[in-house]
Amino acid sequence: MLQGTASSVGKSLLTAALCRILHEDGYRVAPFKAQNMALNAAVTSTGGEIGRAQAVQAEAACIAPTVEMNPILLKPEGAMRSHVVILGRSAGSMTWNEYQNMRAALIRTVDDCIAKLRAAFDVVVIEGAGSPAEINLRSQDLVNMHVAAAAEAPVLLIGDIDRGGVFAHLAGTLELLMPEERARIAGLVINKFRGDAALLKAGLDYLESRYQLPVLGVVPFLERLRIAEEDSVALEGRRTVPSSQGAAELQIAIVRLPGISNYDDFSALEHEPGVVVSYVEGEQAIRRADLVIVPGSKSTMRDLAWLRRLGLDRPIRERAEAGWLTLGICGGCQMLGERIEDPEGVESEQRATDGLGILPLTIHFERAKRTAQVRATVDSASFIGVRSGAGEVNGYEIHMGRTIAATGAASPFRIISRNGQPCDAPDGALSPNHATVGTMLHGIFENDGVRAALLSSLRKRKGLPEPEGPLVASRDAEYARLAAVVRASLDIAAVKRMSGIA
Repeated sequence: MLQGTASSVGKSLLTAALCRILHEDGYRVAPFKAQNMALNAAVTSTGGEIGRAQAVQAEAACIAPTVEMNPILLKPEGAMRSHVVILGRSAGSMTWNEYQNMRAALIRTVDDCIAKLRAAFDVVVIEGAGSPAEINLRSQDLVNMHVAAAAEAPVLLIGDIDRGGVFAHLAGTLELLMPEERARIAGLVINKFRGDAALLKAGLDYLESRYQLPVLGVVPFLERLRIAEEDSVALEGRRTVPSSQGAAELQIAIVRLPGISNYDDFSALEHEPGVVVSYVEGEQAIRRADLVIVPGSKSTMRDLAWLRRLGLDRPIRERAEAGWLTLGICGGCQMLGERIEDPEGVESEQRATDGLGILPLTIHFERAKRTAQVRATVDSASFIGVRSGAGEVNGYEIHMGRTIAATGAASPFRIISRNGQPCDAPDGALSPNHATVGTMLHGIFENDGVRAALLSSLRKRKGLPEPEGPLVASRDAEYARLAAVVRASLDIAAVKRMSGIA
């Protein structure tokens, strides 16, 4: 099990790395995280919703993700509530106290899932959450030391040196653990180091001497890694730099909504040569961008109100009406529509509101939630689909309610299957001037054809030539790169011995 001194210390990526390393070494390996709090989600082949991090870790292990790998997903909604997903299905919106009333049943679910994975795989690599030393939450824990005890798993404690204070973080965590909890710690890992590891020797020697625990490795900071991160902490100050030499050619601005979700939709764009992707909250950044993207949101109506409060609705609408390219994905697509109706109060106490009026869409929220892996085709030519019927597009849906296009409105995609079942359904809409596209599909830019169509459209509008740079590395190649770096910097033989497989 991998636990950390805090959130965002790299537990998710190191779990993915160990999953790939153990797979490369011939083991059947699966990831597990009992409870994930994140707005980045994924959909399994059966339509179950789990944390994106566990789907990434399963992909690194070359297996299909299942709901047992992340039995509990909490999606924060604000106002001290979270949308609770249990075994892939919505259990409703709850306060913390309401959630805690389910604790006994949740523990049984977690323990059952661990047992199923242990029976099906040679190794289960478990990820913790936050810190095991959150002493105010010790009695309510079902994701850190409870899981370590239930799985009888040795624990690697991860510290992030990039933000500073790593020795205090590791020592403080160990000091705050109960004796029986500290006994489960089998080794320490320093993550995200930039520089010569020899400079750390005095600190590493101190930790090993004081706590009688081995430091199993110092893992370097990996630049431009194309693997989805778990939570929006990763977006702090996020701005990509062009991967080719010279000045950036294209500027893509993604509106950083308070409830932004599934921002890994844009990971492939961030790695394209000559492209800068920025997460923005300012009017001028929106006005000067070649493309503005309004991304997915956990709380569409609340984030739409935020847009208006900051005055960002005006530049988005004005540039779209002037023919500058704009894209809305899922919640962003809903915001760009004409009207949002919520008669049952699914999202908020507000029963209806006007959208930005750019797309000919009406959104009607319902309690039923759609989660599906989808296949689609290009339905109407647009700046993300060069011609009707061109190739298949893979993606996924996670949204509440129905998005209803006006009669005669063009759609960018036509869905031909959901969770393997054939269907025939239009997706999203195009604006009358075709400068704005709205889609409910996540993951579209993992399709090379869609990404190429978008960037070609942007370059054509600016009179720029197509680049001769390398293609974006595949996710599989990125897992291999991550695994190679971690294998070289972590004592994998010791990890195997601790796990009882060597």
